[in-house]
Amino acid sequence: MDQEARRAAARALTALARSHDYRDRADAGQGLAAFAELPEVAETLRALVLDPDDTFVTRTTTAALLRREDGAGTAVVAAALADADPNHEEWIHAGAVDALLLFADDLNAAIRRCAELPPDADDRTTHGARLLHDMLTGIDPVLGPALGSPWNIPAAPPS
Repeated sequence: MDQEARRAAARALTALARSHDYRDRADAGQGLAAFAELPEVAETLRALVLDPDDTFVTRTTTAALLRREDGAGTAVVAAALADADPNHEEWIHAGAVDALLLFADDLNAAIRRCAELPPDADDRTTHGARLLHDMLTGIDPVLGPALGSPWNIPAAPPS
């Protein structure tokens, strides 16, 4: 993997994140989510989740980060959630629903990731992970495990 090319792409998206146009910032948030593991990108992503001018940026960036299905994306959302006002909390929730409403397995994995953040996470991220955990447990997914899977085997009919 060409790390310098990845860093150059992240720098370009970071510049786009400073745009006055909310659509550019939303695009930057979605694109930068792919680079959430880079330390130089995490603070820009957190700022986009807490975008002061347009909650569309909050919603799309949150969804993109949670769709990563890893600790890096979860940690950024958690850190932002710890600093979020009630309005942003609602839009972070909307982004989480966008990302995790469909499949129960994806939602359950995201809930587990909240508890599995690195032990060296800062207090803000740890607090936000608890808030995110509580938020995610309130989502009722559309599709549960497949019928016949070991997690959803119907009980035998009474004899």
